[in-house]
Amino acid sequence: MARHTSPQHPTAQRALVALATAGVALGAGAASAAADTAPVVDVMRTRPTTLGKMDPAAGLQAVTGTVGYVTGPVAGLKPNPLAGTGVDPLDNGVATQLADFQPVASQMLTGPVAQAESISRIPVVGQALGVLGG
Repeated sequence: MARHTSPQHPTAQRALVALATAGVALGAGAASAAADTAPVVDVMRTRPTTLGKMDPAAGLQAVTGTVGYVTGPVAGLKPNPLAGTGVDPLDNGVATQLADFQPVASQMLTGPVAQAESISRIPVVGQALGVLGG
């Protein structure tokens, strides 16, 4: 019975303890070494730098040219891959009615997402993707 309580791999445990101790020692040494150093850049004594002759229009053109390639494939994805299955989480709904007001149901919000053929067909998201070039 006493044999079951002794560790099965004492060598591995000793190696892990030694590794953890070495890590703590290195961390403490690095922290004390970093505390003694002066800042690398003295902010008050640096001269302002210029960016040279940069063309902001060229940067904007590169970004707008790339956005279409990124949003294009995303626009064709199905927003609800579980649509039409028995486990569709957006097919469930909760409705409530207070007094004589019109009932409010969660399916009014989840319906366009659950029934959309692609992300570009979702009402607001599709318009945003169209503006971005998708």
